[in-house]
Parts: sequence; structure tokens; C-alpha cells
Amino acid sequence: MNTKVATTPPDSTPAGEHAATVLAAHGITKSYRGGWPVRRRRPVLRGADLTVRAGEVVGLVGENGSGKSTLMKILVGALAADDGTVERAGRLGYCPQEPLVYARLTCDEHFDLFAHAYGMTAAAADRSRRALYEQLGFARYAHVRADQLSGGTLAKLNLSLALLADPDVLLLDEPYAGFDWDTYQKFWGLVARHRDAGRSVLIVSHFVVDEDRFDRIVEVRDGKAVPR
Repeated sequence: MNTKVATTPPDSTPAGEHAATVLAAHGITKSYRGGWPVRRRRPVLRGADLTVRAGEVVGLVGENGSGKSTLMKILVGALAADDGTVERAGRLGYCPQEPLVYARLTCDEHFDLFAHAYGMTAAAADRSRRALYEQLGFARYAHVRADQLSGGTLAKLNLSLALLADPDVLLLDEPYAGFDWDTYQKFWGLVARHRDAGRSVLIVSHFVVDEDRFDRIVEVRDGKAVPR
């Protein structure tokens, strides 16, 4: 796959047809081996196209097995497509469906590790960490190891690590699974602030309840990404 990465930050123009494109996928195809005979390939994506503009919240929906998470992984570079191109501008933040954490590290230690990977200064990392603890309400777990966290608190940590460096484009795969109602509302507050700052958010969900929270909804169906 040919992946193009822009070197200039995206325009912060509010979402709309004239807003800058910060993430675009063209003609993405992906197949997996499986079934009988063994060499048979099962196509999942069949030339999927997707565009995300600055300052918008986009929902990516579809049935189980439709290819939503596969497309998300290709967009962030965690999975190679068989064919197609991806263009992206600015910093990406990725929250996978299954938390990628280290069992023996505390929440604070995760923040330190990811801040170093992002190249953040100690002061910037500390400000962001404190804000995320407060906004999602899990500061009391700062010194608790990941393998001792509840599913809901682990989901908060997973989301916070994606948000830590204030990414220009935030990609979330089923981010609110395990959230209680209060955390669910806090999550949407974070998304709204992200959009108000000119950032973009792409959210994968099996189904969408609050459609009014999205600027656009795209459905993965028959291997394609089509507007709904």
C-alpha cells in the first residue's frame, strides 16, 4: 500500500465542504485467508473510500464482520492494505477496541511511557494527564496497575492515552464499551471540545444511538464505505 503522510498541519477551518481534508483513504482492499480450501481468500474491503475533514466528527458503522475495525487499523497504519492509498495530515491518536496496555504498569506509568513516545515535554504531559484524570474521573487510580483496573477504568485509560498528545485526528474503535452513563456523557464532552478546537474525530461503532452528535455517518457495507 502506498501511504502518503502530509508534513504540514491541517487547516483548522470549521467542518464543511471547504474544510481541509486531514485523513483520506482511496480504493482500500483487504482480504484474509480462511475457510476451505485453505488458500481461499475472503475479501473484507473492496475498494473502500473515506474522507475526514478538519473539525468534524464522523461515525463509521456496520454489521459485525463488515470491516470497520479493519479499515480503522489500515487508516492508522497498524495493518497493511492489499491495495489503495491513505493520506493523512497532522498527528493521529488511536484508541483500539481492545486496550493495548502493560499489565504491570500503573496509569501514571502508562502516561509517562506514552508521553515519551509522543515526544512531549514533562510539563505538557503533566498538564494533559491531570486534565484527562479530571475530565474522565479516574485520578484515584493513578497508582493502580492496569491488571487491577475494572473494565470501565481500563477503557478510560485506553481513551486517555489516545488523547494525551492532543492529536489533530482522533480515531476511536468502540471507545465507550464498558462506560457507565456518566462517563459516556463525559466522553461526548471531550469529543465536542476536540471538534471545537478544529480537531477531527472518527468513531467506529456497531450501532449509533445519538446520531445528532455526528456530522456525518458512513456505513461499511459490502466492502465499501458509503454515506448513510
